[in-house]
Amino acid sequence: MTATSTASDATASTEPERAFRLTDSTMRDGSHAVYHQFTTDHVRAVVGALDTAGVPVIEVTHGDGMGGSSFTYGFSHTPETDLLEVAVETATRAKIAVLFVPGIGVKDDLREAADIGAKVARIATHCTEADIAEQHIALAKESGMEAVGFLMMSHMIQPADLVEQAKKMESYGADCVYIVDSAGAMTMDGFKARVGAVKSAVDVQVGVHAHNNLSLAVANSLAAFGEGADQIDGCTTGLGAGAGNCPTEVLVATCEKSGIATGVDTFTMMDAAQDVVRPIHPEMGIIDRDGLTLGYAGVYGSFLLHARRAAQRYEVDVRDILIELGRRGMVGGQEDMIIDVALQLRREGDTAR
Repeated sequence: MTATSTASDATASTEPERAFRLTDSTMRDGSHAVYHQFTTDHVRAVVGALDTAGVPVIEVTHGDGMGGSSFTYGFSHTPETDLLEVAVETATRAKIAVLFVPGIGVKDDLREAADIGAKVARIATHCTEADIAEQHIALAKESGMEAVGFLMMSHMIQPADLVEQAKKMESYGADCVYIVDSAGAMTMDGFKARVGAVKSAVDVQVGVHAHNNLSLAVANSLAAFGEGADQIDGCTTGLGAGAGNCPTEVLVATCEKSGIATGVDTFTMMDAAQDVVRPIHPEMGIIDRDGLTLGYAGVYGSFLLHARRAAQRYEVDVRDILIELGRRGMVGGQEDMIIDVALQLRREGDTAR
């Protein structure tokens, strides 16, 4: 029998003033960590456990969103439509969400997700390219889905510039606009500045998605909540790209001790992490040199596996690749540049010898 948690008597208030909606992205962002090899059994087990714990939104797609299964991004073990169908069948309370990146997915992918039963569409663009999301946000709304604008790599522009992009997504009909730290590069001050600026400028909800490359994902999420964030993402055990994401079970436990309502049972969430998700990738949660370098250099989290492969193939240091990618300001969709950088480093090394 699963124990039911109770708030810490000394540290939690009995009447939380404000709550946020939690989205767990284990079955999407976690796809990066397992080379996109999730199966229907994985989805059934994880979605079932998260749904039982009370997680209100669960995201399920290829790590790079609908249509991501490809030579460029990595082929899925199981078609994402099959994963979605199982997720929708399994969830009794939670809404199922999908990630959609214009240019990776096509409109028919979004329509199919809606037909299967996905209720939330997270339309993701680079933080300076909100304008390419207009037709897809509109399509999500037309299909009866909640539309979320997802501004990736938000550390790369200043708060005032991010506000302009968020306002565009709001004008297209987004129900919520997300500040996404895809590289795990932001500190608490950076998150607070961006969330505060966007929250004061838009009338729709504001969400945050934090990666843990600098070991700040939980702290950044709580700092964002303090600035008014309405939605917060996590991944159970932190399973996600790079050094992983904000660990859902840690976030939930910390929120309970802080008197912040999540609607998720802490002990059941702990059990889901330890018994269901941890066995999928037992090493997740370790911030190694490569993961830390991602955050330090501000490099897109999903680049890590590609950079490691290129480093091995061309016999160069993966850290050198990541630092150079950060120096060049490479962003999602420029995965081909990883090979270019590795080849350049190899040539420079040969010349030095």
